[in-house]
Amino acid sequence: MSGLLAIFGNMQLWASTLSLSVPLVLPALGGTFSERTGVVNIAMEGIMLIGAFFAVFFSSLTMNPWVGLLGAVVAGGIMAVIFAWAAIRLRSDQVIIGMAVNIFASGLTAYLLNTIFGFGGTPVNTPMLPHLNWPWLGRIPVLGPLLNDQSILVYITLLLVVAGHFFLFHTRLGLRMRAVGENPEAADTAGINVYRIRYLGVLISGFLSALAGAYLSIGVLNSFEVDMTNGRGYIALAAMIFGRWTPFGSFGAALLFGFASALSMPLQSSVAAKNLVQMLPYVVTILALIGVGGKSVAPAADGVPYEAEK
Repeated sequence: MSGLLAIFGNMQLWASTLSLSVPLVLPALGGTFSERTGVVNIAMEGIMLIGAFFAVFFSSLTMNPWVGLLGAVVAGGIMAVIFAWAAIRLRSDQVIIGMAVNIFASGLTAYLLNTIFGFGGTPVNTPMLPHLNWPWLGRIPVLGPLLNDQSILVYITLLLVVAGHFFLFHTRLGLRMRAVGENPEAADTAGINVYRIRYLGVLISGFLSALAGAYLSIGVLNSFEVDMTNGRGYIALAAMIFGRWTPFGSFGAALLFGFASALSMPLQSSVAAKNLVQMLPYVVTILALIGVGGKSVAPAADGVPYEAEK
């Protein structure tokens, strides 16, 4: 019991929870925008991989992590547009297209890693995004140890969650996005361009997913590894569903999954079955989805292709 109290009383656990939740919060937030317009973006896992690789590529090429971050977002946006074109214009099955993008991204990034950097991997001197350390913040109880010395993308993520909530629920464009996701026929009749709104939703999800990938490769590390996203795009989808397709809800669910990941680390040193402990984040994901069951209602037109009347 005293060991568990020591673990839960350690502020490092809660700081790690916030840090580990970022690559879940960003795609979950992006998925919220995509599905609010009626497009299920399973491809977020693959877009994260693309973002992670090109963040390292451009960062090492220019020795500037901000250029790497920009390159990641642009590459993620391109992949999102390709997915959106197939899902929206061609009206292909969104889940199948998304899985195809994920498989393609996994193979492409592995090929590019070996072709460009060789079997030695990415350069050890690849610059990474800065961690912010303010002495005045460190002196604030609880908040200081939680927020201080985190990657700058942690702070950007917190701002994006607040901005995403305001945009989706308190702006005219956000209202149009929600209308398209609920009843595209009525939105079209009201003069809203359904295709354009859906492209926007998918593009936002692509940008945010790529940002999450960049966080993994140049935010907490300065390297890229094959399939380094490790299923986080799928867990982010679970967080979005558990969060009822809202920015704050998705953020809270991602924190829960991040806490499970953070908790598994100290438990590995105190529990004999280490492999079982490593499964904790995925077990929590499954239990969360089982618990939400039919209580969570998706947008009415989510995953339904739309064809405008001629």
